[in-house]
Amino acid sequence: MVLSASDVERLAAVDTARAARVLREVRSARLAGQRAPVAPRPVIERSWERALRHGVDPEHGHRPGLLSEQEVRGRRESSELRHVLPLLREELLTVADAARHIMAVADADGRVLWREGSGPVLRRADALGFEVGADWSEEVVGTNGVGTPVVVREPVQVFASEHFARSQATWTCTGAPITDPRDGRLLGVVDVSGPLEMAHPATLAWVGSVAKLAEARLRERHLASLERLRAVAAVPLARLAGRALVVDRDGWTAAATGMPYVSRIGLPKSLAAGRRWLPQLGMCMVEPLAGGWLLRAAERAAEGGGGARIVLDLTRRRSWSVAVSGAMGSWSHELSPRHAELLCLLAVRRAGLSAAELAAEVFGDVGRTVTVRAEMSRVRRYLGGLLDHRPYRFCEDAEVETLLPAEPGALLPHSTAPTLVDLRTGPGTP
Repeated sequence: MVLSASDVERLAAVDTARAARVLREVRSARLAGQRAPVAPRPVIERSWERALRHGVDPEHGHRPGLLSEQEVRGRRESSELRHVLPLLREELLTVADAARHIMAVADADGRVLWREGSGPVLRRADALGFEVGADWSEEVVGTNGVGTPVVVREPVQVFASEHFARSQATWTCTGAPITDPRDGRLLGVVDVSGPLEMAHPATLAWVGSVAKLAEARLRERHLASLERLRAVAAVPLARLAGRALVVDRDGWTAAATGMPYVSRIGLPKSLAAGRRWLPQLGMCMVEPLAGGWLLRAAERAAEGGGGARIVLDLTRRRSWSVAVSGAMGSWSHELSPRHAELLCLLAVRRAGLSAAELAAEVFGDVGRTVTVRAEMSRVRRYLGGLLDHRPYRFCEDAEVETLLPAEPGALLPHSTAPTLVDLRTGPGTP
C-alpha cells in the first residue's frame, strides 16, 4: 500500500497522534532498509533518497549556518518576492497566527529571507535553526516544506516523520514555489509551518493558491512596466524605418515596427549599447531606453550555427552558463538549474533527444512533454538557431564543449536524470 496525500490528511484530521506514529514507523523502516508497513508518498520517498545521497544525517540533523544581516538585506533587496510580501502577509499571516503557525519566505537557494507569525511558534522554530538567513535546502536539512518545493517545483506538505530529520518530526510544514511569470524562473518558496497537533488538511490547497495569487500579482507588475516602456518608446519608434523592437531589460517586447511581433527576445546577460549580434535578430544597433532597450535590426538573423563555438560551463555550483562565440560576435547567458540540466543532456547526446525522451530523463515521466517543450522554448529564446528540434539537439555545424566540475559528484547535483547520475558516479565525460 502506498500512502497518498489525502490518506495522510484524513488520518491526521481524525487522529494526529496515530498519523504521526504510522509515519514514524514508515520512516524508521525505510531508513533501515526494511519493508515498511505502508509505502511513503512518492514525493517524500524521492526526497528521502536525495537527502541520503547528500549525506544528511537523519537522526542528529544539522543546524544550518546563518547569513549575515548584510547578506540577508542584499538578498531581500534583489528579490522579486519583496513586491508580493504584503500580499503574502495579508493572505497568510492572520490565519497562521491564529492557528499557531508561522509564515516563512525563502529564496531559490532555500535561504529564509522573511519569517513572521505566532510568537511561541517562532521561538520553537529558533530551536530548530529555522531562522532568517538559514539554509533550508534539501541537501542541508533534508525533506522539509522549504527545500523540497524548491526541488520538485510543486506545493508540498510535509507531515510529522515525513521530515527526513528526526528533530523536525513534531512539525507540519507546507510550502509552495513562486515562479517568475516572465520566464518561469524559480523565485523562492512561501511556507506555513506549525506544531504537529495544529495540522489541517486544507493547508496545502490554501498555501498553493496564495502562491499562484502572488505570481498573478507579479504578472500585473510586469505588464504595467511594459506599458510604461511602450509610452517612453512611442516617439523614437515612430521616427524609425526598418525593423525595430523595444524590449525591457529581460527581453520582453513592449513595441515593434517593421517586423512580426514576438513576445520575447533572448538577451545576453551583459548587453551593452552599440552594434551587437542577437540570436533571433542578427546584427543590431542596441540603444538604451529608460527601463529597456531599442533594438534596430540591421539584417536578417542568420540560420544555423554558422561555425559557432558553444561552451557549456558547469564547473561552478549554481553559477552555470552557456557562452557562444563566432563570426557574428560573442555573448554568454547564465543558466537556471533546469536549463543547465537540459543543455547538459543535449551535449552528452549529440544525436538529439525527443520531448518524450527528455521528459523521461528529467522527470522520470514520458508524459511530461508539455513541460519539456515549454522549457526548450525558453532555451531557444537565447540560443535561437543554434538549437534544432524534432529531436532537440545542437545544430551540426556548431562546436560544443562542456566544462565539468573537478569532482564528478558535483555535476548538477540537483538532477536525477539517469544519464547525469551515471556521469556523476561513473567514468566518462561528454
